[in-house]
Amino acid sequence: MTASQDATASTSASPGWVQRPANLARAVTAELVGRIVRGVHPPGTPLPPEPALCETFGVSRTVVREAMKILQEKGLVQVRQGSGTMVTAPARWNMLDELVLGAAIEEDDSQAILDDLVVTRRLLESDMANVAARIATPDVVGRLRTLVDRMDELVADHVTYAEYDRAFHDTIMRASENRIARAVVRSLESQVINTARYMGRPERAMCVASNRGHRRICERIADHDPDGAAEAMFTHITEAWLARRAASGDPVRLRR
Repeated sequence: MTASQDATASTSASPGWVQRPANLARAVTAELVGRIVRGVHPPGTPLPPEPALCETFGVSRTVVREAMKILQEKGLVQVRQGSGTMVTAPARWNMLDELVLGAAIEEDDSQAILDDLVVTRRLLESDMANVAARIATPDVVGRLRTLVDRMDELVADHVTYAEYDRAFHDTIMRASENRIARAVVRSLESQVINTARYMGRPERAMCVASNRGHRRICERIADHDPDGAAEAMFTHITEAWLARRAASGDPVRLRR
C-alpha cells in the first residue's frame, strides 16, 4: 500500500470526530448539550476536565474552551473557580435555544416539553388573536377568508395544507403588531415543524377538523370579537395538538 493509499484508508476508517466539520467548537457543543440533557453529566456535577475532553473529541484546548463558552451562554454550565465546569440545573437552561430544545424534545418520552411548547404558543397566539380582532383591517379579514377557503380545498394534501395553515396563523400574528410574541412563536415552531413527534401523522380528517377551527377564528376576527377570537384560537390550538399528540396518559399540562 502506498503512502497516499494508507492515508486514504486511515481517513475512511476514522471516527466522526476526526472527519471534522467546519466549526469544531459547535460540533463539540452539540454533543455535550445532548449528553447533559440525557443525564450523562447530571446537574451539579462537573464536566470532565479540559484534557479529557480534548482527548475524547480529538480537538485542541482552544476548541474545548470555545465550546465551554457556548455552553455557558446556553445556561447549561457554570465555571466555578476551584470546582471546574459544573452542569447547572435544568431551570437555568435556555429552552429557546435550538440545541437545548431539540435535545430535550428528543429525550422526553412523555412529550411534556412539547405540551409546554403548545401551552406557550396557545397563550401568545390567543392574545394576538384578541388584539387582531380589535384592530384588523378589511384587507386582513379578506386575507384570512381567502386562506380558510383555500385550505378547505387542500385537506387531502397535508403538506400544502400545512403551508397555508402557517400563513393563516402568521397573518393573525402580523395583524396584532406584537413583533416579540410573533418572534417567540416562530422561533419555537421553526425548531419542531419538521419533527414527527410534533407534527404527528396528518390525515384528511385532521385537516378538516383543523380548518373548522380556523374558520371560527376568522369569523370572530371579522366580527371584531376579541374575547371570542382569543377563545377560538385557544380551543383550536389545543384540539389540533391533542389530535396529533402521540404520548399516552392524561396531558395534564394542557388543562386550564
